[in-house]
Amino acid sequence: MTTISDLAIPAVGLGLWKIAREDAAAVVIEALKEGYRHLDSACDYGNELEVGAGLTTAFESGVCTREDVWVTSKLWNTYHDPAHVKEACLKTLTDLGLDYLDLYLIHFPIALKPVDFEAHYPPGWFHDPNKESPRMELASVPLHETWAAMESLVEKGLVKHIGVCNYNSALIHDLMAYAKIKPAMLQVELHPYLTQPSLMRTAAQYGITVTGFSPLGASSYLELSMANEPESVLREELIKEIACRHRRTPAQVVLRWGIQRGTAVIPKSSKSSRRQENLAVFDFELNSDEMESISALNRGRRFNNPADFCEGAFNTFHAIYE
Repeated sequence: MTTISDLAIPAVGLGLWKIAREDAAAVVIEALKEGYRHLDSACDYGNELEVGAGLTTAFESGVCTREDVWVTSKLWNTYHDPAHVKEACLKTLTDLGLDYLDLYLIHFPIALKPVDFEAHYPPGWFHDPNKESPRMELASVPLHETWAAMESLVEKGLVKHIGVCNYNSALIHDLMAYAKIKPAMLQVELHPYLTQPSLMRTAAQYGITVTGFSPLGASSYLELSMANEPESVLREELIKEIACRHRRTPAQVVLRWGIQRGTAVIPKSSKSSRRQENLAVFDFELNSDEMESISALNRGRRFNNPADFCEGAFNTFHAIYE
C-alpha cells in the first residue's frame, strides 16, 4: 500500500461513516482481506463496537496484525472538557478492542455540554434528544484546553499521533502558537468542487499531513439530502473524458487527483467491488494539465457545513466557516 508523508499513513483508507452497524464487522474483515490498511473511524459514527469485532476477527484469523493497520478515531464534541477527553478515548479503544490508536482527532471545533455514556452513546448533537424541542447545548471550553488533554493521551501511550478535523487556517495558526505536541494531521472535506488551496498551503507550511474526507464529493451526501445528483463531480464531462483516456472510472480519476495533491483519501463503500476499485489507483498518473483542469472545477461547494445542517437537523444555527 502506498503511503504519504513521514507518518507513513496509507494513501487510501476506508471511511467508516454511514457503514450500518449490522454490516460494519463484515465490511472491516473484507476490506482488510482486500488490502486496506487504513481505517477511519469515529465515536459519532455509532459503529465502533462492530468495527472492533471485525478487527479482532481479522487479527485472530491472521488476515493482518495490529501493527499492519492504521486506525484513526475522533474525539466527539461532547467530550472537549479536559476531564472527559481521556475517558472518551478509552471508550473508543474499548469498543475497537485496541490498546492504542494511530491517530486521534478533534472531530469539530465545537464544544458541546457533556453527555454521560449511560445516557446515550454515541451522544450525537442533542444534549437531551427526549426534550420536546431538543437543541445543541454549547459548552465554554477553549480549544487550547482540549488540545492539552489530547497531548496527554500521547504522553500516556494511548495514541501515537493527534490532529484536528474541520479546522480553518485561522484555527491552525492559533493551534500552532500553543501546541507542545504539533498536530500530525488535518482532516477536512476535499474534492474537485472544494479544493481549499489556501488551507492546504497553510497545512504544508506547518508540516501537517492532510486527509481529504468525502473525496468523491456529493456521493457521500445524496442519501442525507445534503446534495443533489446533478452536483456529483463524477458527472462532469471533463472527469469522464480523463477517465476514458486512462481507461479508468471517474471515481478512480478523482481519487487519483486527491492522492497526487499529496493527501490521503478515505472513500466509503460497503460494496466489495467499489472498495477494490477505490484501491486500484496506484498504477496510473494524471499529467499536470489534467491535474490543473480538475482543480479548476472548484466552486467552493462545501457539503458538510454546520451552518447548513445544524439549524435544520438540530434546531441550532452554528457556523464554523464564513
